Order: sequence, then structure tokens, then C-alpha cells
Amino acid sequence: MNISEMLIRHEGKTLEFKRDISSLKPILKTLVAFANTAGGILIIGRESDGIVHGVPEVLQAEERLANAIADSIRPAMMPEIEIYSHNDKSLLILRVFHWKGPFYLKSDGPEKGVYIRLGSTNRQAGPEILAELQRSMQNRSFDQLPCHDLSIKALDIEKVQCIFTVTGQQIDEKKLESLGLLVPYAGDLSVSNGGLILFGLDDVRQRYFPDARVSCARFRGTDKSEFIDRIDIAGSVLNAIDEVPRFIRRNTRLAAKIENIHRQDIPEYPELAIREILVNAIGHADYSLSGMRILVGIYADRMEIQNPGMLPFGMTMEDLKAGVSKIRNRVIARVFREMGLMEEWGSGYKRVIHACQSGGYPEPDWEELGTAFRVIFHPHPAVLDHSRTSVPVSVPVSVPVNDRQRWFLEQLAVGKQIRASDLAVYWSISEKTAKRDIADLKRNGLIEFVGAPKNGFYRIMEEWRRGSKDRVIW
Repeated sequence: MNISEMLIRHEGKTLEFKRDISSLKPILKTLVAFANTAGGILIIGRESDGIVHGVPEVLQAEERLANAIADSIRPAMMPEIEIYSHNDKSLLILRVFHWKGPFYLKSDGPEKGVYIRLGSTNRQAGPEILAELQRSMQNRSFDQLPCHDLSIKALDIEKVQCIFTVTGQQIDEKKLESLGLLVPYAGDLSVSNGGLILFGLDDVRQRYFPDARVSCARFRGTDKSEFIDRIDIAGSVLNAIDEVPRFIRRNTRLAAKIENIHRQDIPEYPELAIREILVNAIGHADYSLSGMRILVGIYADRMEIQNPGMLPFGMTMEDLKAGVSKIRNRVIARVFREMGLMEEWGSGYKRVIHACQSGGYPEPDWEELGTAFRVIFHPHPAVLDHSRTSVPVSVPVSVPVNDRQRWFLEQLAVGKQIRASDLAVYWSISEKTAKRDIADLKRNGLIEFVGAPKNGFYRIMEEWRRGSKDRVIW
């Protein structure tokens, strides 16, 4: 570790500074939080504002600190402690490794004395985090645990068969157990948490895991003050793998690149990378946390995919980017592997970066936000250029358009190729009604159909893209 470089960094998940050891309890809390979360380095002798004061009588301070750690933290902790000289000032450097605990302050006890690291702060672990730490110590995941009173009857066997018979596998009780969907309990087989989350009958799953779902929203601006479209994906989280991309496609823009005589559509956001992150969000979500669900948010300037659960204990953002893999949900990961949704462990980050770079997209941002994890995608530059140079669509004052028709025109205005079926799905109307709406737009001279019936597309008539004083711009 390069201490000189660390001294100019800000505090974070694995780094903290203390001026001195006059108050030992905050120091001990930090060491406990580091050990329980992902390890870390505590530097004593530097202010949080960057001023280095050094530690006077550093040998006595080191001995006092070592004694306090031995007396106050359980189980026994042995951090690396060294003295480091910086500009003729002595610093104490404590390096703590993540280890199976949970570690706690002896004075507060094993229930109230456990701390974890959230960003640059130490937080007392609540019951759900305590349970997760205990499971980590036992090398078990939440989705492997049995739903004690539920038998195989709680599973939608037809859905399981529909998915796995495609891969040529026979679904029986033995196979369900090998997948972890059924687990031994009290001399019998019970449905696992993972089995219920993925394949539980809707009413049963809603009773046990009401937050195991994916919610999508399209917001008008750059914050959540006003949304213009939203949906909660019905049924299992597996349904979101197909439904979320549909929601994204109908709520994002396209740019077009013409090469020779061929048109190439450029989606606003990288579709392959989004699918990868969506699968990871479902596969790595912490379903033990109540009141939190997987969120997909589309804003005017970005798209976010967020799942409950910070990085697994013992893992840092640097580990993630280096390809280190820690599986939070072993049952879900096994099912995803068999379905071909997850490939080589730890390769997801590299695949996302490659998909963005090869498509000309900015790299996404990755964030831990308390007990949640978020990936932020940014629009393709071509889409931004297109939106800056495109002319607003206008319609004559004398031509009435309903909300459905206005939406249809807006989609065409940003380069989307949509048809009656898309209009019907978005507005939950019959395709007959959608075709009538489109026919009205054609009859009023606002749009035209270009190309063959099977492969053609609608576009706005050129004259209505130029605007004039007798038209309403929208």
C-alpha cells in the first residue's frame, strides 16, 4: 500500500483518518466495521480535512491501541499495526482484513455492538444485516434457506418445466433438489427462498416476498418529481428479463447512421450491457431486505438500474472491476447458469465495458448507496447530437389529436420505428383502436408509411417538421 497516496485521498468504504487516539471508541467502531464489511486501512495522525499532525509518543500510543483492541473487540482481532514517518511526523497505520465474524464491541454485546461500513461512515448493523453476517460465517446464502412450511405445491412446476425442458432436462423432485429449489427440512423437502422467489405461485410469493419484483419508471426531467410512464413487472423477477427491455425501448430514443444505402439505428443506451446489468441486479439482489425492490429509472440524461444489497461482504469496487466474484444468491445463480443467463463468474463487468466501448457508449458509473447498488448508463453521443439538432414536431391548430396520437407522433419525432401494435401495448387498447388512431393521422396528412407493408415504417410528413406560426409546437 502507498501511504503517501492514501494521505491525499478522501475517506471511503476502506479508508478512514483519525487525528489521535484521545477517543478510542470511534476508532474501535471503525475497526469492527472494516472487519465485518470489506477490510480497510485506518490512518491515525491526520485530520479528515487533510492536515497531517502526526502522533506524539507514538510507541506508547501503539501499545495503548493494541491493548484496547485486545480488550474491547470480539472475536479476537489482530490488525496489522505499523508506524509510518511522513515529513518527520509519525503516523499509526492499522490495516484490517475482512474475516468471518461478525465482530462486535464487547461493551455493547453481539447484538448492539456490530458495525458495518456504508460509504465513509460506520453504521450499527440491524437485524437483517446481522442475519446476513451470520449466514456468511456459516457459508450459506439467504436463498438457500427453507421456507419452513412450504412444500413443492408452492412452486409453479409448469413454469419450471417450460424453462428447463427447452434445455432438454427432465424436471422431477430430484432435479428440483439439485437446483436448490427444494431443500431438506425436518425430514422432508421444503421450498427454498430462492425457489419461491423465482418459481413460486404468485399468491404465495407475494405473501412471503412482496418486494421481490422489478419496478420501472420514465421521468420527465433529471429527478423523480414527475413521471410519464411506469410499470411494476408482474409475476416472478424472471419475467423482468424480457419485460424491462420492452419498457426501455418504448421510453428511449434512437439515432440513425446511414452507411452506403443502409440505415443503422443506434439505441440511446447499450442494450447488451443493460441486459447484463439487469441479470446481475436480479441475481445479486439482497432479497432479505424488506421494503426494497429492483428499480429501473429512465431520466432525461441517464438511466439507472438499482438493486437492494451492497456488494457482498469482503468485496470492494476495485475487486468488482478486477473480475473478483462473490455469489450472494447461490440458488438463483445456479438457475441462471443453467438457463444460460450467467456465464463465467466475475466476467460481467468486463462484458459491460466491452459492450459500451464497442458500441461507442460512455462507460457506466457504479455506485454503492448504503444498502443498495446502482449502475448509471449515459446516452450515446449520436442520440444527444440528434436531439440537439432535430426540429420540433408541430401540428396544425385545426387538427385535433388525442393523447395516444400525440404520443405516437412524439415517438416518431425522436426516430423510433413503431407500429399499431406498439401503440396498442403502451396504451392498453385494442389493435383495432390503434390502427384507427394511426389512420386518422395519415388522413390528416401528418404521417406517411414508407416501404413494403411487412418491413416499412411510419414517419412524420416533412412539412410538419418545419413549424410555422399557425402550428402548435409540442
